[in-house]
Amino acid sequence: METTDLTLPPSKSDKQIAKMCCSGYLIAIIAIMAAFSANVVEAKHGKPYGWIKAHATFYGDISGQETMQGACGYGDLHKQGYGLETAALSTALFNDGLTCGACYEMKCYNTTQWCKPGIIQITATNFCPPNWSIPSDNGGWCNPPRKHFDLSMSSFLKIAEYKAGIVPVLYKRVPCVKNGGIKFEIKGNPYWTLVLVYNVAGVGNIVDVKIKGSGTQWYQMSRNWGQNWQTGVRLQGQSLSFIVTTQGGKTVQSDNVAPANWQFGQTFEGKQFN
Repeated sequence: METTDLTLPPSKSDKQIAKMCCSGYLIAIIAIMAAFSANVVEAKHGKPYGWIKAHATFYGDISGQETMQGACGYGDLHKQGYGLETAALSTALFNDGLTCGACYEMKCYNTTQWCKPGIIQITATNFCPPNWSIPSDNGGWCNPPRKHFDLSMSSFLKIAEYKAGIVPVLYKRVPCVKNGGIKFEIKGNPYWTLVLVYNVAGVGNIVDVKIKGSGTQWYQMSRNWGQNWQTGVRLQGQSLSFIVTTQGGKTVQSDNVAPANWQFGQTFEGKQFN
């Protein structure tokens, strides 16, 4: 008659059990840290992540006149819907102008003497150039690799006291909310067309523009500066269509935005990102 072996396997020692438990906790901790790290990484592809550390100052006076006509090419920020809720970005954030139009939330932190409660939302409309003649930690606030926002005075005063001058801030990318469609301001001459693209919702900053006349194929535009896009194709006398692509890869096509009798200096409204 066969018998069944009921002998139990050797039990693990206390040290082995403790080692297994510690390994489990270690894995859990690593997973939590990885999740946290992913939450504070710089926004990529236009996706909003968690708060990131930076610093902020302000330029100009309370009128905000010095914030107009910035490096993004928007011109009159009041007329174009940006107002004074704007910032000039340091080299580390500006991305040679491709970040123009991106929206951020920002709050002052870690200095109870100068911080005010609350959060502001701003749009990138200008460039804060480096100043290599002074140290990065003593006046050269926009020197690489510093992440820095030079705000309009009115925006700065919403989160910090005037006398602070410079404050540490936390910021994050957020979707831009706009009224109406994407705007296309057409400038140039019969041999060269320059189009300023603004009032872009969603991610806010665009990385590619294509143009088409009613009698032509689609043409790739090149970025001249800021959010001004250019082409040497002669397009007068034709209605114009545009394909706009944002940093996140989303695309919107606006057909026959400008009628065939469009003129340089005019602005037209296309479709908008949802």
